[in-house]
Amino acid sequence: MKIGLVTPYDWSYPGGVRDHVLHLANEFKAMGHEVRIMAPASGPKGKLIEKPILKMGWTTPIPINGSIARIMLDPSIALRVRRVLQREHFDVIHVHEPLVPGLSQTVLRCSNTVTVGTFHASSYPSIYSTSNLAYASTNLFLRPLFRRLSGCIAVSTAALQFVSRYFPADYRVIPNGVNLDRFSEKIAPLSQFMDGKQNILFVGRFEKRKGAKYLLRAIPEIRERFPHTRFIFVGEGRLRRGFQKFVERHDWQDIVFTGYVSDSELPRYFASAHIFCSPATGGESLGIVLLEAMASGVPIVASNISGYATVVSHGVDGLLTTPRSSEELALAIKHLLGHEPLRQQFINAGLREARDYAWPRVAESIMEFYSELLDERDKGMLRQRSRA
Repeated sequence: MKIGLVTPYDWSYPGGVRDHVLHLANEFKAMGHEVRIMAPASGPKGKLIEKPILKMGWTTPIPINGSIARIMLDPSIALRVRRVLQREHFDVIHVHEPLVPGLSQTVLRCSNTVTVGTFHASSYPSIYSTSNLAYASTNLFLRPLFRRLSGCIAVSTAALQFVSRYFPADYRVIPNGVNLDRFSEKIAPLSQFMDGKQNILFVGRFEKRKGAKYLLRAIPEIRERFPHTRFIFVGEGRLRRGFQKFVERHDWQDIVFTGYVSDSELPRYFASAHIFCSPATGGESLGIVLLEAMASGVPIVASNISGYATVVSHGVDGLLTTPRSSEELALAIKHLLGHEPLRQQFINAGLREARDYAWPRVAESIMEFYSELLDERDKGMLRQRSRA
């Protein structure tokens, strides 16, 4: 089978949808299928030739869902897309975030084969959600595009519940995956963090919706009972400098801001953690970092938002706290730090849960969906011929 995978987001920047598409491509190639990835790409990386990526043009940064999305807003993209589709003759085109402006919408307009859309977000871009008028306009202009999809996937029940409110359809829920070869309890920790202190790890972009400030505010209360703790913040973002200045003003020790960490290094940070904390306030459809923590054998404290509750069952494989509550975060982290048997219970349950999200299983579920849609198309063509 020849498969075209499409992402509207800049391939030159890391992100959840980009990683999802890349993992799918690798799994499909391992199954023996031919894969091409269509994506915009900018900056120096945009000029690099990377097989099997078809780089379609440069991007513009747009505020979306509490973050910055780099998407393609070039009116000439339609001509390039048509040329690619005519040349490649895909059996299936799989468009991720098919209603995001730019490349995804253009491919959807131009595709004349089986076209699948995966909806990742649990809330729509702010340009679509500022008022009831915007919702009505979205439905008016996007419904014809939405109807061009042969099949729809949502990555979680949170994503399904959101998108189906505005675009009802028969969705298949197929989650994001986790790479169990990269994230494992067998990974060696970083020696500089193995000094007897208990490490609480945060991984994410420094944006408001990731909630890092609520963990920072919880530190004094945690250290009243557990003074020998280290807080490790992995990630980049525009808020990072302000957080570091906040820590410096309070003269707190053992607060580590690592900045950007490479894909090869990241598993070792998880392996060095005693607790993983993700205090996001919303906008998370599933929470890949939670799966990575589970696969690494790290117990979790996270905010009780719909996307995270899809992965973590409170009291079974982690603790969920009220969003934006530093007090509850502190109580939950202290509870886990003081109860080693409970931490081990969560670790064992998390390891079992992570296996259900292994990428080979996710890719197989998507491939089965492709096959169903291709069969439906072929049966429909046979019926049309019989009527003729």
